[in-house]
Parts: sequence; C-alpha cells; structure tokens
Amino acid sequence: MATMSNGTFAAGAAPLARRHKRPGVLPGFGLSMGYAVLYLSLLVLIPLASLPLKSAGLGWDGFWATVTAPRVVASYRLTFGAALLAALVNLVFGLLVAWVLVRYRFPGKKIVDALVDLPFALPTAVAGIALTALYAKNGWLGGPLESWLGIKVAFTPVGIVVALIFIGIPFVVRTVQPVLEDVERELEEAASSLGASRWQVIRRVLLPTLMPAMLTGFALAFARAVGEYGSVVFIAGNRPMVSEITPLLIIAKLEQFDYAGAAAIATVMLVFSFALLLLINLLQGWQARRGGRPA
Repeated sequence: MATMSNGTFAAGAAPLARRHKRPGVLPGFGLSMGYAVLYLSLLVLIPLASLPLKSAGLGWDGFWATVTAPRVVASYRLTFGAALLAALVNLVFGLLVAWVLVRYRFPGKKIVDALVDLPFALPTAVAGIALTALYAKNGWLGGPLESWLGIKVAFTPVGIVVALIFIGIPFVVRTVQPVLEDVERELEEAASSLGASRWQVIRRVLLPTLMPAMLTGFALAFARAVGEYGSVVFIAGNRPMVSEITPLLIIAKLEQFDYAGAAAIATVMLVFSFALLLLINLLQGWQARRGGRPA
C-alpha cells in the first residue's frame, strides 16, 4: 500500500515538476536580467555617472564654491519649493478630477478626460507661451487678478508654480484613476450602513486603498516639475535671486562653455531628487505593508 502511495505521489509530482520547469515566454532570469541591466546602464546609469565625473575636474573646493554660490542656492530653493508646492496642489485636485471622471456621468465627459492628457502632448514651450499670454498684465486672467486682487502671476515665482501645476496634474490623475475604478463601491455602502460618516468612509476605506497610487502620482509630478524647463522659462521672468530656476542656470553654464560647473549643479539636483524619490518609495512600501496587516 505504501509502495502504491509513493508511486502515485511520484507520478503526480512528475508533471508538477515539469510544469515548474517549463520555460516562459521571455528568456531565463540570467539572460533577461543581463539585457535589463545593459539597457538601463546605456540609457540611465552611464549618462548619470558622467555628471559627477565631469564635475570632478573642479576639485572639491571648486565644486563646493560652484554649488553653494548665493545665486545657485536661491535657484535650488525656488526650484524644489515650487515643485513641492505644485505637486501637493496636483495631489489634491488630481484626486478630485479622477474622482469626478470615475464616479459621475455628465455631458462632455470624454472631452474632459482627453483634456487631462493635453499637457502630455503639448510641447512645453507652447504651454509656456500660452500661460504667459494668459497670465500677463494684459492677459485674460492676469489683468483681472492684478487689478482686482493685486496678485501678479507672470514673471514671478507664482507663475512658476502655475506652470508646474499645469504640466504635473496628468501624472496624478492617470495614476489614481485606474485604482479608483477598481475600488468596490459595496465597501463604501457597507461602511455607511454600519453607521460610518462620509469622513470615516474616506479615511478608513478609500484613503488606505488610494494612498500608494497617490504617492506614486505625487512622486511623478514632483520629479517632472523639478526638471521642467520649457514651460517655465517663459513665465518665470528669470530674474536672479527671485525667479530663476536651476535648469536655467545649467543652460547658462553650458552656453558659457562651463561644462564642469553645469555638471556640478546638475549633480546636486540629481542627489536631492534621488533622495526625495527614495523617501517617497520607502513611504509607499511602508504604506503597502501597513495596509496588508490584519485590522
């Protein structure tokens, strides 16, 4: 009897073993990993590694003097501050736009859905010119804002934030929208039937599900805003110490053939951006582990 059982077990295990050893559509792990690393090295790692190598020609004293110059530090503060503020605004209103597109039906919904992707397709220089014309002193929105409320948008840091909001909102909407579509509305109805208020439903049911997607959209919008140039350079005014962004300083260094100085400033931006994105990814992982724990 034991022999038959062992034989039956061996006969059943053989197809299972063959099933596990069956090759997939793509090559094996070693070959696939090699191609992936080679591709990333050629397109990402090697170009990025050239920045610190190029800036090494300045020496430590020259590097530190370049990246800590008052004009450069002011551009860091403006670039990262405006990018952070724009990403936070996009996080709130991008979630609202995604909610409207998913949960409601209304005339022109397809048009609104298509307009969300317009910043993806529109050249950034065209967006910058359009925003400058719109928010200038004699523009349709800039004139009333300045005359009625005393708010000057074009050629100020406020204009930079407006441009970064414009180019960043699709990242939040398109990241949150598919996750929101998969949320079962029965969970919200069940929570409401058990006596939960609307705020409790949002905080206990929706936010834990949407938070990883929201953080991803925030990170993408922030990363895009930090490196944005075309849509910002027209509306910023580019006044040193006031409305000059770091990418413009890098371009100015390149036009002066100061390649080492441009690489040094770009290296600082790379380090700061990588650190912030790493922090956001760690928060995403923590949120995912926290969300997977039993209540």
